[in-house]
Amino acid sequence: METERGVPQDYQLALKWHKLAVEKGDAEAQFKTGVLYENGIGLPKDIQLAAKWFRRAAEQGDTDAQFKTGVNYANGIGVPKDYALAYKWFNLAAAKGVKKASKWRDELAKKMTPSQIQEAQKLARNFKPKKEKPKK
Repeated sequence: METERGVPQDYQLALKWHKLAVEKGDAEAQFKTGVLYENGIGLPKDIQLAAKWFRRAAEQGDTDAQFKTGVNYANGIGVPKDYALAYKWFNLAAAKGVKKASKWRDELAKKMTPSQIQEAQKLARNFKPKKEKPKK
């Protein structure tokens, strides 16, 4: 299969380049690595590893990863189901303008107690993105 530029797709090579970027702490590469694991593109499908990479990118402030991490916690995909953590990640992504995150957060809130929502809001307020240091 070729891309629109006439270059053959090579998921193994893409993973190699993503790995180099991941080792430098690049959140976007971490998110994309999560997508590769989630879909089994170029490597075995592994939902737990996908969730790990989404979470690492989310911790650095990547809004797509924050939304995806919220979905994972809301549904127990690759991580234990945790509504407070899901709400936290949806809230953070929504605050950065991800419209679908606010919809998911609001739907999730209907399943939560007021104390769970309060805890989730506290988690979101206390969140500070942490840039990863490059591995040597």
